[in-house]
Amino acid sequence: MKELSFFVPAEQAKLRLDLLLSGYAECNNLGISRTSIQKLITTGRVSLNSQVINKPNHKVNSGEKVRFILPEKEKSQILPEQISLDVVYEDDDLAVINKQAGLVVHPAPGNRVHTLVNALLGRFKSLSDINRSRPGIIHRLDKETSGLLVIAKNNASHLKLAKQFSDHSIERKYVAIVAGVVEFDEDIIEAPIGRHPVKRQDMSVSFLENTRYAKTHYRTLKRGKNFSFLELRPFTGRTHQLRVHLAYIGHPVLGDAKYGKNNSFSRMALHAQEIGFIHPSTGKLVRFSSEIPQEFQEFIKKNF
Repeated sequence: MKELSFFVPAEQAKLRLDLLLSGYAECNNLGISRTSIQKLITTGRVSLNSQVINKPNHKVNSGEKVRFILPEKEKSQILPEQISLDVVYEDDDLAVINKQAGLVVHPAPGNRVHTLVNALLGRFKSLSDINRSRPGIIHRLDKETSGLLVIAKNNASHLKLAKQFSDHSIERKYVAIVAGVVEFDEDIIEAPIGRHPVKRQDMSVSFLENTRYAKTHYRTLKRGKNFSFLELRPFTGRTHQLRVHLAYIGHPVLGDAKYGKNNSFSRMALHAQEIGFIHPSTGKLVRFSSEIPQEFQEFIKKNF
């Protein structure tokens, strides 16, 4: 366990206890989420002037001594594996991985081993553990989608990056080969997405209740006789958003057996080519890019 303490500044008097601790944790890069802080309070790990306070909304007074205890971190039960990774960038706070198609991002029922998380544990000494079942993982790519993925090496970086994803301020560009000849040079698909009413593992465009706003911009890069090559920029980050939106306008991603047809393309033709974000330590905008996969290039050369 780790014990920390500080005195309530005069300017923060009458602030909620959970908000006070959240601000302290952020300023000191403790990497503790507000949910975790509330749990510390409700489980009796926080005191004011030696009196345990278990209400997150308790209002603090100037000069009170705040004392709180951080429990020991639990070790991950996920086994590290030596799986080859294409590391595009790495520093003390994060790494950018060019994920190969066919690699599941994190363990789940049916995929407990041979995932990206297993590979990360085998490659890096330190990963964020805000979600202990998904160390390092801030966002995901589908199993058959390749491309750039940001990994957090510590909890402070994780929280700052996760907020950017939540705010939709992350810059992301994908490329995809889709079925059919797309009519417009560019357009915006603005259609809400929710669970499919029958196939509960699938998503679908729906204008009923329990859906979430979703918006995608696309630009047509090339047209072939039966296919189109597109650049995609998602404004939101809904589950399977790009695949669902493209299927909705009648141009499913090649190789997408769930939302299109399981055609002869060797894999799902969707690749996360670029990503940009504010670095959690430097505060500067950083951008990363990857090459268009070789199988995409060969298909385009043959069919466009």
